[in-house]
Amino acid sequence: MTALRPSPAPVPESAPSPDDSDAALVARAVQGQTRAYELLVIKYQRRIERLIGRMVRDVDLVQDIAQETFINAWRALPQFRGEAQFYTWLYRIAVNTAKRALLGLKRDPLITQAALKGQGDDDENFRPDAEPISDSTPETELAAREIAAAVNEAMQALSPDLRQAITLREIEGLSYEEIAELMACPIGTVRSRIFRAREAISARVKPLLSHQGGKRW
Repeated sequence: MTALRPSPAPVPESAPSPDDSDAALVARAVQGQTRAYELLVIKYQRRIERLIGRMVRDVDLVQDIAQETFINAWRALPQFRGEAQFYTWLYRIAVNTAKRALLGLKRDPLITQAALKGQGDDDENFRPDAEPISDSTPETELAAREIAAAVNEAMQALSPDLRQAITLREIEGLSYEEIAELMACPIGTVRSRIFRAREAISARVKPLLSHQGGKRW
C-alpha cells in the first residue's frame, strides 16, 4: 500500500451497498484489497481529522497525525476482530496516535475553542448554553469570548481521564457504553468522570454567567 491520503474532492452520496459496509470493506482489506481500505479512509478521514484537531492546536500536525493513524490502523487491521464498531476501533487508534505524537513533541492535548463550540461541518452534539443568546453587540461578543476562554481553560485544567470523557460525550456525542469501551472502564466510572468534569467547568463559568442575566451552565 503506497498511499492512504485520498483526494480531497467530496464523495457523492449514494445508497449504501452491502459490499461497502465497514465489515465488508475490512474483510476485503485484510485480504489485501487496498482499494477497500482506501474507501474506509475516505469515509472516516474528515471525522478523524476533526478529532485530532480537537486534541492539538497546531493545525499543521493534524493531517500528519491522521495519516499516521490510518497507517497504524492498516498495519493492525488483521487484529481487528469486529467486537466493536470499526470507527470505535479507529477512534482509539487515532487518540493513541495523537497522544504519542504530542508526547514526542512534549506537548499536552488541548481543546480548541472551535471544538468547544462544535463548529465542525456535521457536528451537532455540542452547543454550550453558556453562550449568551442575544443580538450581537460588542458587549455580547466580548462576553461570549470570555465564556469560551473560561470553558477552554477549565477543559485544559482537567485531568486527562476527565478531559477525554467529557470530550467523547459532549463533543463526539458517544454513548456512555461506547465511552466505557474506549476508555476501558466501567460505565459508572464514565458517569463519574463526566459529572466531575461538568462540575469543574461549571465552577469556572458560573461567575461569568452571573453577569449575563443569570443564565445557567
